[in-house]
Amino acid sequence: MNAATQRPAFPFAALIGQAPLQQALLLAAIDPGLGGVLVSGPRGTAKSTAARALAELLPEGQLVNLPLGASEDRLIGTLDIETVLRDGSVRFSPGLLAKAHRGVLYVDEVNLLPDALVDALLDAAASGVNTVERDGVSHSHDARFVLIGTMNPEEGELRPQLIDRFGLMVELQNCFEPLVRQQIVKARLAFDLDPLGFRVEYAQQQAAYVQRIRAAREALPQLAFDAAVHARVSALCIAAAVDGLRADLVMLRAARALAAFEQVAAVTTEHVERVAEAVLMHRRHDREAQAGAEARDNAEPRRAAPDAVETASQDSALSAAAAGDCDWGYLPPEPSGITQVKGVIPLSAKKR
Repeated sequence: MNAATQRPAFPFAALIGQAPLQQALLLAAIDPGLGGVLVSGPRGTAKSTAARALAELLPEGQLVNLPLGASEDRLIGTLDIETVLRDGSVRFSPGLLAKAHRGVLYVDEVNLLPDALVDALLDAAASGVNTVERDGVSHSHDARFVLIGTMNPEEGELRPQLIDRFGLMVELQNCFEPLVRQQIVKARLAFDLDPLGFRVEYAQQQAAYVQRIRAAREALPQLAFDAAVHARVSALCIAAAVDGLRADLVMLRAARALAAFEQVAAVTTEHVERVAEAVLMHRRHDREAQAGAEARDNAEPRRAAPDAVETASQDSALSAAAAGDCDWGYLPPEPSGITQVKGVIPLSAKKR
């Protein structure tokens, strides 16, 4: 579908009630090296709408969808080995990673993709380069894109090794606030009725987003981290009991991207605080440990207080001693049902 026939996208500036998601997407757009955004939520929470809306704010305005049935060759591209052997030249057929360069690569239901494809996606998203190797021949090309993966928790989770490699994560919830629901529905109906007219109302805000993303990308190299910022990042990651140092690196880069977007001269601990939840949501182990402890507590039977247990044990011992029975722990035999098995000869019959 070409640009002339493609349906206009819902404006990013017109999204309602999605502030955490909008911030995470903007940070990934400013610094694609963050590793992408994982969006978790039930159906109908505007996950795909937000992805399409972000794409048109980027230089190429390109949104590439990765279907669930895609092969690895379709994703990363292919090398024509016969051409290499015959002519000594490399003939490369680009895949979806090359097509998504400078745009958005959108993966719906990323939790249902094969692990090998998710690995390739995350490698390219973090490095900005895609490398294809076949029989000792390799080819690399730029693949600097914003990775947006969405998933419905009811349909399964990503393996911890993969989910950790997403830079940021946002959990969307169903909206049960009447006024907010009404605003969302009204905006959607207005857009469906007159997409072009609706977009005109947000044209100025959209242009401002494009300009601020461009300026923020240029400002990134000039922003440094002082000791206070490093200390706060370390404290938050330690408190969350994260594995490794990826969370520290992502949190610093996300805080820097936020400072660049806000066009300030330095990264502060306030920027760290504002990006921390999206960085730690899928990495923290303290919440998992607490949830596991609560589950175990709920599963275990209620126990009597120590004093009550001790008193009951003493009473049982005294009763047993008075009865002349001190074999503690002894269980009397219980009758067990006997089932007659057909075809088996009794032992008494064999002796005859």
